[in-house]
Amino acid sequence: MTNSKRTPAEIISIAKQSILHEANAISKLANYLDNDFAKIVELIYNSEGRVVITGIGKSANIANKIVATLNSTGTPSVFMHAADAIHGDLGIVQQHDTVICISKSGNTPEIKVLVPLIKSRGNILIGMVSEVDSFLGKNADYVLKSTVEKEACPNNLAPTSSTTAQLVMGDALAIALIEYRDFGEEDFARFHPGGSLGKKLYMRVNDIYKNNPQPKVSLHSHIDKVILEISEKRLGAAAVVSEKNEILGIITDGDLRRMMQNKMDMSSVTAADIMSKNPKTIEPEAMAIKAFNIMEDNSITQLAVAKDGVYKGMIHLHDILREGIV
Repeated sequence: MTNSKRTPAEIISIAKQSILHEANAISKLANYLDNDFAKIVELIYNSEGRVVITGIGKSANIANKIVATLNSTGTPSVFMHAADAIHGDLGIVQQHDTVICISKSGNTPEIKVLVPLIKSRGNILIGMVSEVDSFLGKNADYVLKSTVEKEACPNNLAPTSSTTAQLVMGDALAIALIEYRDFGEEDFARFHPGGSLGKKLYMRVNDIYKNNPQPKVSLHSHIDKVILEISEKRLGAAAVVSEKNEILGIITDGDLRRMMQNKMDMSSVTAADIMSKNPKTIEPEAMAIKAFNIMEDNSITQLAVAKDGVYKGMIHLHDILREGIV
């Protein structure tokens, strides 16, 4: 092995070539989709069992990721290492399970032992393989063709383009199943209850704003009371409401700064004089992410929460950030 140094420009050039090589390999995958792909989607959708995905080496790593993607999008799946399968783990495969075997060559010793065992049990076998004329390609019931002409590795040895192709083909399968079963946002939320993704899909304004004070003043409240209300409630704003608690406007700390810059006579200023009419509001049942989007689109940091025009409270940008929704 030589120890030649490379210039930064040469290093960047090598990396670019690698990316372009893999991108070219991936772009060709679309041409390999055929009726087998459509039949596989229908088969998995109608199956009474799970999808068992197996492989060895780097293909096993890809299998694990595909399993995770399928599970998170409503297709029950499990990983089975090909080497472990022929040493006792074949019991993972149940009667109605569909097996996807991932391999670039389709001719590894483990695959040659495993394939007949799966077939003998009566399970449907799908081969995700680069070499379609291989042992796996010829013995599989259906084939997901993930052919690559050459690895991005300069020695054509390290699995690079081939594993990327497998990953993309797995994603294509998962996305096709999402569309096929009309798997929507509410379904997705059930499988992702934790973290920012889950909160983005299920947390509502109602879950957040109730923990906040409800800063509000009347139309005729003197500016001193307005300043005190905004300061005490610490949400950077106060709603201006009617006697029936209907929201008429909003006053923010920015409005107060502008009033002082304009050197208004504060002795007679009331809330009605400086409030912004027709403020942006959001309903309690709305998704919290919608509140965030409204704030971001309008460059504001708080929203009045209202139901049928009646003021309920205030939600602040920091509330949403604190929840980790974005």
